[in-house]
Amino acid sequence: MCERNYFLKISLLIVFFLASTIFSQSQKFGLAIHGGAGNIKRENISSEKEKEYLQKLDEALQKGYSILESGGSAIDAVNSVINILEDSPLFNAGKGAVLTEKGEAELDASIMNGKDLSAGAVAGLKHIKNPINLARLVMEKSPHVLLISDGAEEFAKQNNLEFVDNKYFVTEERWNQFLKAKEKLKKDEIEKHGTVGCVALDKNGNLAAGTSTGGMMMKKFGRVGDSPIIGAGTYANNNTCAVSATGHGEYFIRLAVAHDISNLIEYKNYSVKEAADELIFNKLKKMNADGGVIAIDKNGNVATPFNTTGMFRAFHVFGSEPVIKIFND
Repeated sequence: MCERNYFLKISLLIVFFLASTIFSQSQKFGLAIHGGAGNIKRENISSEKEKEYLQKLDEALQKGYSILESGGSAIDAVNSVINILEDSPLFNAGKGAVLTEKGEAELDASIMNGKDLSAGAVAGLKHIKNPINLARLVMEKSPHVLLISDGAEEFAKQNNLEFVDNKYFVTEERWNQFLKAKEKLKKDEIEKHGTVGCVALDKNGNLAAGTSTGGMMMKKFGRVGDSPIIGAGTYANNNTCAVSATGHGEYFIRLAVAHDISNLIEYKNYSVKEAADELIFNKLKKMNADGGVIAIDKNGNVATPFNTTGMFRAFHVFGSEPVIKIFND
């Protein structure tokens, strides 16, 4: 009898192990990242600069994937990826952000956890080295969703976040763009691309999304775009998908683009590609608005549509090869 019970226990353990293995293998995980969409043409980017962009996207992609592969959370992957992009002068987020009408950097960011719909966002920052870190603190350590300007930076001080002088964000390339923009003062001639974002699905089936930006070159005082607006530039829900947007923020706010993609999946049973395409190629285009999104659904399917000439983008999902692209080809 004891021997029979012993073998029964062993059998149950084997069945449990096999079931756990099958489940872990069936639960896909992965992430997608973007470095902004805009008038990005091959002839306007040198081969050396193109290589820099591809290397930085690859570095960020590998970092995020390694976190997910080792069992880390989607939130940690998103946070870490965006930190890498914020610290790079190549993109319009953190160091290398575009400048306001006054020649200063003003930074916005947001992050959202699809597991419980918790979210945090910040806007109008001038001294926080990594805005996405402060957005996460708002999500995890405050009762609020969005903090702005001096109040957000006061909250950052209370939580010992790293501060820098505003000049830290200003690169020579952005300063030259600023001077050029001052002369032209025409929106269609001003460089806009570069906002960064990441969406991720972890092994536990949790989704997360984050976005960080310096906004629009030559933006007026107090202007805030879609990046720190939950539902416009960032959204994540375990029942549907995670989305990060880049483009002409005012239109992304009006259409609640990120949330609308989730809604199309939840209420109309669209695939993530169908939902993202509907917003980018139909609804936004009807308003003559430019931009793109990255999205990953609860099953690990990825969409990266954009209606501009290019979008810095990359994705890697378990079971497939990583993809890194810039141009619309």
